[in-house]
Amino acid sequence: MKKAEVGNIIEFRDGLRGIVEKVNENSVIVDLSYMENYRDLELEHRTVVNHKNYKIVQEN
Repeated sequence: MKKAEVGNIIEFRDGLRGIVEKVNENSVIVDLSYMENYRDLELEHRTVVNHKNYKIVQEN
């Protein structure tokens, strides 16, 4: 499995998408404000996603 890089757009947990801000050893930190409906979903601005739990949608 290919790990995401900073700037990649990833998809995880039932269709949520975000931009990778930082890559850690076991996870990435994702900016969720990329999604148009971000405010409607009442989510935190950032979240942490394990490398096993996402797929890369668009590479930087």
